[in-house]
Amino acid sequence: MPSAGLVPRRIVQLSALFAMFALFTVQIVSALLPNIPLFVAAGAAGLVLDTYLQYRDPGLLALLGKVRFDALVRQLLRDMLILVGLLRIDGIDPLREQAPLLVGLCLFYAVHFACQGVSVLVRRSRTLPIVTRNIDASALRLTAAPPRILARRQAHRLLTFSLPITAGLLTTAATKDATWGGLGLGFGLTLLVGGTAYLATWLLPKKRAKNEQQVMEWLDAWLERYQPTVAMYFSGGTSSAYQANMWLSTLSQLDKPLIVLRERFMVQKIDATDVPIICFPKVATMFSLENSTLKMMLHPANAAKTSQVLRIPTIKHAFINHGESDKLSSCNPYAKAYDEVWVAGPAARERYALAEVGVEDKDIVEVGRPQLAPIRPYAGPPTGTYTTVLYAPTWEGWDGNPGNTSVVLAGENIVRALLADDKVRLLYKPHPMTGSVDPRAGAANERIKAMIREANTKRSGARPGADATEELARRTAELDRLTSTSFRSSADEMERMLLQGTPSGEREAAIAEATLAWEKAYWASFPEWEHLVITEARPAIFACFNASDLLISDVSSVVSDWLSSEKPYAVGNTSGLPEAAFRTAFPTVSAGVVITPDAREVPGLLDAVRNPEKDHFSKARADLKEQLLGPSDPPSIVRFGAAVRTLCAKADDRRARMESRLANEIPSPRESRDEVAADEVAAEGEASDAEALR
Repeated sequence: MPSAGLVPRRIVQLSALFAMFALFTVQIVSALLPNIPLFVAAGAAGLVLDTYLQYRDPGLLALLGKVRFDALVRQLLRDMLILVGLLRIDGIDPLREQAPLLVGLCLFYAVHFACQGVSVLVRRSRTLPIVTRNIDASALRLTAAPPRILARRQAHRLLTFSLPITAGLLTTAATKDATWGGLGLGFGLTLLVGGTAYLATWLLPKKRAKNEQQVMEWLDAWLERYQPTVAMYFSGGTSSAYQANMWLSTLSQLDKPLIVLRERFMVQKIDATDVPIICFPKVATMFSLENSTLKMMLHPANAAKTSQVLRIPTIKHAFINHGESDKLSSCNPYAKAYDEVWVAGPAARERYALAEVGVEDKDIVEVGRPQLAPIRPYAGPPTGTYTTVLYAPTWEGWDGNPGNTSVVLAGENIVRALLADDKVRLLYKPHPMTGSVDPRAGAANERIKAMIREANTKRSGARPGADATEELARRTAELDRLTSTSFRSSADEMERMLLQGTPSGEREAAIAEATLAWEKAYWASFPEWEHLVITEARPAIFACFNASDLLISDVSSVVSDWLSSEKPYAVGNTSGLPEAAFRTAFPTVSAGVVITPDAREVPGLLDAVRNPEKDHFSKARADLKEQLLGPSDPPSIVRFGAAVRTLCAKADDRRARMESRLANEIPSPRESRDEVAADEVAAEGEASDAEALR
């Protein structure tokens, strides 16, 4: 079911397309009649509407492009109809007046195509074999991008520069004076020729970046200076960047870290960090890492392109995952491709053993979850008026299993039961991919949001004053300034590389402080009785943990992370399994309440949260925490660092063995030359002896 705001938008879009086709029809009819006022009005309105939509709703016009009715075809049709109309209007000489206009219009399109060719050459010259961030790449002769309307937006350029031409031709039709058409053509041609010449200056040596060979030589030199030790490798889609971002704080604490990406767009998806980032879109360029000091790579996710980097023999690889749960995806058979699999605690080790996917126990290393440090521990039952409940369901997954998410079968019942309790404050934070596979999940998600909005209309009370709103705005602006880089609208990849050079080195500490201040201001900007739907990246899930007394979720890594606080939790069971079988199949459920699709367990769950003597799972949560996340001492970050050093040492040992083996098997160049010379002397001696015998 489409959302409430989507239907009116669709109606407006369809109305705009209908108006465009109607204007073309009117222009055709009025040109043939001819009806000059209607002809002029339809032509002008069509171009204005087309240009407006090109800037305000390009996605709508992209649909026309799919049926080959793109901006070029539309403008050609529009201009052709104007010329037909001029032929039908008495008082305009076809040879002396219209013919020059036709020639001028053809010349305009010729220059347009020339400009398009130059723009292609400029874009290619500005597309480097690698993309970097947090690295000073000014030595590559990086420059600012040309205006976007010239270099990247063909439709915008054509329609914008056609405005004076179409206006002049329509004025000629209205006044029967070809001078206006000539003036419009002259003005449009001048603009386009000047723009093309200006764009071509980016092809001159002064504005051209270094070629691929020079760029790769620069990269080799930078790697030699930086001496990276450990890298995080990541490849994925636009919505998967969170899988890498959750490891940034841990990665930044390692010695000489590096982030290796494969998709160009992903460079800007990685959150603010001081760690150097290199994107290798092509496999061939990525193999420059083989000759670097890089010893190991961390992999937070499996991806199709992961197999490519595993071919580098000098680097050891550890799979660290982006969260652990009892789902089969947490013990994927692909994991056996890595040198080691790093897990949080003993539960994951047992999970791999039971799954029998080929991962040997000796290759599993328990490192805990170092990024869970910000989560505050349980401090007792709620002391305020309201019990804050976080409902954070996961998404529906790829396999169609109804037990993946509670949103479809139980979500509305869970929310309804929570909203029925006047002393509950609900925080609803669905997975960002909810509804991406199953439309039913997306529709249920929208209904849940509507239920929460309606519930808020039935509550009232004091709200924070203007000071709280202003404080949040100030903190938001400060955090945005620290976590983002301002780019011009026309900035391209090369210009962003230029602007995102070497960071100051103090940004991460400043971001951590600013984030805490923002979170405090965020919660203070809402009254304690108001339910919240949280779909933005901020506040992050851990901040929601700290603000909540109870978690309701699904079988996912959210539950494992929540357990570090030892607060009460519940898990939705929409798998169809009986409770006993569900608990057996998914050990992370063993210390929580199981909620059935009708959510009848919610009132008792809330009562146990408010009255700890009724909470029968407190001891089980402490035991399960250690089983899932490992011991608290030594801290996880210490264990993680030790694992990094150990795997790096293994990489050093392997490299030393290979160098020793090669040294023994392959003679040095000098030795080879000496042996060849000795062989030649011996051969000459044997030849002389044979000649003497003859």
